[in-house]
Amino acid sequence: MLDHARTVTDADGPDGDPAGMSGFGAPDDAGRALAIRPGTAIVPVPVDPATARELKRYLDNSRQFAEPTAAQRLKRRLVAQRDRAIARFDARRQDASRWFDRLDLAPDLGENIGSRRWLRGLGTMVGLGVAAIAFWPDLTPLEARPAMPLDPAVNSEMRSQMVLPLALGADSGRRMGPTTAVIPLKSAPERPQIAMVVTLAPGDSFVSMLRRAGVAAEDIDRAAALVGQAVAVGDIAPGTQMDLTLGRRAAAGAPRPLDALSFRARFDLELALARPGVGQVAADGTPVIPNGPLALQRKPIRVDETPLRVRGLVGSSLYRSMRQAGVPASAVQDYLKTLDEQIDIEREVRASDEFDVILSYRRAATGERQAGQLLYAGIDRAGRARTQLMRWGTGGRFYEASGVGEQRRGLLAPVPGAITSNYGMRRHPILGYFRMHSGMDFKASHGTPIVAVSDARVSSAGRAGGCGIAVRLEHGGGLSTRYCHMSRMAVAPGMTVRRGQVIGYVGSTGLSTGAHLHYEMYRGGRPINPASVQFVNRALLSGTELIDFRRRLLMLKEVVPGAALADLAPQAGETREPVREIEKIDTARQGPPAARAP
Repeated sequence: MLDHARTVTDADGPDGDPAGMSGFGAPDDAGRALAIRPGTAIVPVPVDPATARELKRYLDNSRQFAEPTAAQRLKRRLVAQRDRAIARFDARRQDASRWFDRLDLAPDLGENIGSRRWLRGLGTMVGLGVAAIAFWPDLTPLEARPAMPLDPAVNSEMRSQMVLPLALGADSGRRMGPTTAVIPLKSAPERPQIAMVVTLAPGDSFVSMLRRAGVAAEDIDRAAALVGQAVAVGDIAPGTQMDLTLGRRAAAGAPRPLDALSFRARFDLELALARPGVGQVAADGTPVIPNGPLALQRKPIRVDETPLRVRGLVGSSLYRSMRQAGVPASAVQDYLKTLDEQIDIEREVRASDEFDVILSYRRAATGERQAGQLLYAGIDRAGRARTQLMRWGTGGRFYEASGVGEQRRGLLAPVPGAITSNYGMRRHPILGYFRMHSGMDFKASHGTPIVAVSDARVSSAGRAGGCGIAVRLEHGGGLSTRYCHMSRMAVAPGMTVRRGQVIGYVGSTGLSTGAHLHYEMYRGGRPINPASVQFVNRALLSGTELIDFRRRLLMLKEVVPGAALADLAPQAGETREPVREIEKIDTARQGPPAARAP
């Protein structure tokens, strides 16, 4: 490192040595350092990077041999104490774990029933249950603000602020008190007629609806009798709107007579009740006062029942593609459910396939439309039908194009849980010895719904010894299933259930160690392995029924997609039903089509 020494002054000394170096002296042969003359100024000289890297290595090595500071000694002492504490905690934890293992407080209650070890485990279970009950939260209801007293004055005030429909007998609202600008009248004239629209509410009756509207009692009986000649009064669908016209009162305070009533009794029939003179005008321009008994007029409506067929590309989502194509949501759900019973939609249906759906559909000449149930569900691939299912028979079963009605997807799982015990010999968890397990156990929590694996008839439902609350279903062909250890049932003997219908709920009744489902299957009265059965429902059409089925299928396949969406061509005397109330008023003022003809 002495090669990097530099002179500190530019002048030389008296002996030719560099200035300032004479006071330093020369190093001796032993290499001892020389003293520096006091008062001599030292000029710092920059060090090149290579020299600095070499010096840094020496400085780092010197720090390792330096005496530790007070902070470093304190840190080392704290780390040592922490390590010793952790070691002591681990040792005590291992000792406690070995001690609890020797106690054996939680043995398997399915082994050595009645022994001291088993009783010790039972005591542990009881103790934990008591502790859980002891810490159960208080069920005292929370205190809330007391309800406002509804005395007659408060009730009257609330009714004054209500807004109720007049057609439902509203008597609410607040009347403003008269001022000095109001001139009292000796008698207020009444309107000669009142026209309103009333609606048959769910759970309401035709007679009570007219009574609330203010119709006289004799007219109510007459109207109910006349309507009953065309359709049953109880068959009028809830939500049906009726155009009602009330006439002039016979006396003050008397109910108004019924002058006219018209409504849509069925999709293909409209009924109208009217007195002679309703809607007629005298020669002098004054309206004719209706007089005479009510008369019934039937107005049949032409209805076309061409099925609605919709086709389209499956795309990324079959449901969204069908909805975008205009298929009703309920029909899409029926289509997917029907198709899922035959094929695996997620694996077997491609995005390039085409869906084909046909619905029952009705179009009225007045413009109304009504979509019905699903008639046909199909999937086409590369222009050829891959899956064809058509509804046939009174039971609503779907059959393939070959006339076979079969569930290709097999049985449904009775509960959404894993199988914990299969069919075969096993050690009974309660009795403690080996015996035949004639079913399958499904893991499920208490209260989980249990569904029928296929269409069936309930042959028995109730207590069944060690099986607890059980339901047995007969699927036909000598095949039956039984569902055990239920907490409660949802069916009764003699009922008919469909595939996927809830028949009960998971429990732990009977000889059971916990909540689960024990599922059994029988063929000819003998138990079989439920996993060995794949298909249950199978119906074959033959003879003339198969011919009729195929003829109906060909007729449906000939329906043009979207043809049912076109409007029916109007015939003589037919008018479209007005949509807005103002249109109904204009139509009534203009009179029937025959009267408007030139």
